[in-house]
Amino acid sequence: MKMTGNTPSLKVRSTVASGGGGGLEEAWLVAEAPVKKSHARAAEWGVTVSFGLRGHFNSFVLLLLVLFVVLAVSITTANDGHGTEMMAPESTLPSPPADDPGAAAAAHGEQGDPVGECDMSSGRWVFDDEAYPLYEESACKFMSDQSACGKFGRTDLKYQHWKWQPHGCDLPRFDAARLLRQLRNKRLVFVGDSLNRNQWISMVCLIDTATPTLRKSMAGGNTSLVSFKIHEYNASVDFYWSPLLVESNSDDPVRHRVADRAVRAGSISRHARRWADADVLVFNSYLWWRRPTIKVLRQGSLEAAAAEEEERAHRAAYEVTNSLTAFELSLRTWSEWLELHVDRTRTQLFFTSMSPTHLYSDEWEAGGSGGNHQCYNETEPILAEGHRGRDSDPAFARAVEAEVARLAERGVMMRVLNVTRLSEHRKDAHPSVHRRQWSPPTAAELQARARDPSSGADCIHWCLPGVPDVWNQMLYTHIVASWRRDLLPQLEN
Repeated sequence: MKMTGNTPSLKVRSTVASGGGGGLEEAWLVAEAPVKKSHARAAEWGVTVSFGLRGHFNSFVLLLLVLFVVLAVSITTANDGHGTEMMAPESTLPSPPADDPGAAAAAHGEQGDPVGECDMSSGRWVFDDEAYPLYEESACKFMSDQSACGKFGRTDLKYQHWKWQPHGCDLPRFDAARLLRQLRNKRLVFVGDSLNRNQWISMVCLIDTATPTLRKSMAGGNTSLVSFKIHEYNASVDFYWSPLLVESNSDDPVRHRVADRAVRAGSISRHARRWADADVLVFNSYLWWRRPTIKVLRQGSLEAAAAEEEERAHRAAYEVTNSLTAFELSLRTWSEWLELHVDRTRTQLFFTSMSPTHLYSDEWEAGGSGGNHQCYNETEPILAEGHRGRDSDPAFARAVEAEVARLAERGVMMRVLNVTRLSEHRKDAHPSVHRRQWSPPTAAELQARARDPSSGADCIHWCLPGVPDVWNQMLYTHIVASWRRDLLPQLEN
């Protein structure tokens, strides 16, 4: 509200604007000044002021003048001179729309702003059976059978109640309404392997369980691209299967158990066109590279190369190289595509670091256990500070960091979500035998499991709710905190 007209301007500092409670008193003190001045001037000119009828009339006029001045002061000084219009009383604000459960909070400023530059990857696990888990497994309508450990017989649910506590700060609690306000008319895409799909399902469940009244749908099924839509926000949270980032012979989302892996290291466009329009991209790639060697296609298509190899042609179609070299070649293709095609003023980029496995129980059992049961029947985290497993290869992490740094030098900003250190401790949070397998076990597999149940344990993926929810808390924190902070310098340049 702004006053216009010929009202004289009054330069008054209002304590209301600065958070004090004396604004009204200050206005009255200012209004008294002309009155005292008029009495002094009357004495100076030898005029006697009577308190008869004329005095009552003058007093009435003076009171009106004082009230008018008070009103003018309260209106013109409520913003402390910064030119911001006054906010209407809370009772007069419209109710938040039905499709936006957090709109009221947004109208008055967000509460609980995310942490700044705290290292969220450094901390410890704290048992918290009051605030965690963030949702119930059965409450998520889109839960995957690969992550629904309770559905497949796991009764010890202590793994759901661990809170990640960073050193020096608190990890903000996931706020689905606030995230959806950021994602209105936008697209968030997870690109990578089954660990990234694990994180994507976690994000879907975090949103779904917190917004039961919103209309949501899932489309894609067993295709490479699966899309979760929140219709009231015109937002989508998608997953795209691309385990090696570039084209490979493992690109089929269902028929992809390929022991003899091959990549077309210089080609990514067939994949990239499926996520080129995303506003937030979350990549990962690691476990599919954990082979002694990988074939790198020098030219032509993967299909033609496979046929050529079968025909035992004289010219070899592939170059066999160590997996780290192939990974670095593919990362360069990936980063060059981002450099040339990503919208730097709009798109946020993330890379989720290595998700650790717990395939060797002797890593956390001093002196060994007389046999490797992997993560089978593990119900407690590894609480020893600084635990590292043998399956997390730092050379691959350094390759990602180098490529991210190269992108930064070229003006493309990407943040690495370091989930490796915090996840190393969670040997208790894998599905183990409590998940739906991709295919029914053979008779031989059933016999092996009867002799050694750990032989069928999944110690790679994660139960939900669980560890990937923490990854998404970190992702959420960066999305809501960095949307403008990271993009503003680029806009100014």
